[in-house]
Amino acid sequence: MQAKPANSRGVVLIVEDEPFVRLMGADLLAEAGFEVLEARNACEALRILEATPEVRVVFSDVDMPGPLDGLGLARHICQHWPGIGIVLTSGHRIRAETIPREGRFLAKPYDGQALVRHIEEIVNP
Repeated sequence: MQAKPANSRGVVLIVEDEPFVRLMGADLLAEAGFEVLEARNACEALRILEATPEVRVVFSDVDMPGPLDGLGLARHICQHWPGIGIVLTSGHRIRAETIPREGRFLAKPYDGQALVRHIEEIVNP
């Protein structure tokens, strides 16, 4: 978990099982002024979401170990927290119809500016 920037632009939860990839994404978003929370898997992400109503966007890997992958997490978020924006990422091709509602997809390896732009567009529609 990272410290809250003085002028936070919103809270983003990054869900990624690869520590280096999670750290890179967290650093990019923190530098862009977002408060960043981190989870290693979907179960940990759900605990954070239950405890942190300020989360505006979840940025999640699709392929994660455990009983719930990123697509399952996204569907759960849509049902229980419909106001939270979703950006999914994967190194594999994902069919558009598998991404819930107005969720977005960013292919790995992703450009840092594209990630920030997607998050900004959700936070400031």
